[in-house]
Amino acid sequence: MPVYAGLEMGGTKTIAVLGEPGAIRERVEFPTKSPEVTLARAADIIAGWHEQEPILALGVASFGPVRLSPQSPDYGTILDTPKPGWRGTSVLGALKAGFAGPMAIDTDVNAAALAEFELGAGRNADALVYITIGTGVGGGVLIDGKALHGQLHPEIGHMRLRRDPTDSFAGVCPYHGACIEGLISGPAIHARFGIPPGDVRPDDPRWVPVASDLAELLANLLLALSPDKIVVGGGVTMRQPHLLRSAIARLPERLGGYLGTVDAAALQTRIVLPQLGDDAGPNGSLCLARSCTERAIRSGDNSHRSPGPPSR
Repeated sequence: MPVYAGLEMGGTKTIAVLGEPGAIRERVEFPTKSPEVTLARAADIIAGWHEQEPILALGVASFGPVRLSPQSPDYGTILDTPKPGWRGTSVLGALKAGFAGPMAIDTDVNAAALAEFELGAGRNADALVYITIGTGVGGGVLIDGKALHGQLHPEIGHMRLRRDPTDSFAGVCPYHGACIEGLISGPAIHARFGIPPGDVRPDDPRWVPVASDLAELLANLLLALSPDKIVVGGGVTMRQPHLLRSAIARLPERLGGYLGTVDAAALQTRIVLPQLGDDAGPNGSLCLARSCTERAIRSGDNSHRSPGPPSR
């Protein structure tokens, strides 16, 4: 069985995994702290695995924004993130201390979308959108199984949308205030409620504007991208699944009958929770690693052959 390593780097925690997509054999979770501490620990874990059994490739699913063009001199570098201390961090450069073989990097949401496309709720979707609502709000888009990057990558969480007219919450995004991330992310809900999102009762009436904001986001995605499937994951929605149901219930009114075939029943199957749950991101990092190896094989590049352990 081929062995890959993956790294899902979130704003709060980092998960290192060993195995192949759909078959995680080993997993180590630790807090995402400073770049030096976090990436050194990740490199040590991967180097230890590689010494025990050769790893073919490493896939990194990172919070962003992150440079994804291999032709760019700052490929694999964290850009203007609000996470303190991480701006300008060369993720791939730091990880070479633990692994000298092929690496691939994408956003954590694109990787999760890839895992759901290959293994979960997004199977056979020509156009798939994956949304995560957690420490931030991110969005990944797959077209025919390939991630949309463009000049950077989609920054769906920083769109500014029509708001519930009764809601005066200022938002918490340091860049845009009341963008969708500033309104419905975990920190935004904590600021609204005064307690962590997972501790809020589902029947609390203060969920109404949050569900309204999420409905507005979903309506815009349906109209702009016409996806076959929208998968909504992340800590907030996984622990408060009523939020997605409430947002979906508001969609027919938001769409105003324009998409005639999109009724309430159809929306329940078109907009769903991730089938892989919290394992979407880690499995996605392994999907990235496998794709990296497959590209090398197709191009005749022998770099996919497992290298020896780096000197430490």
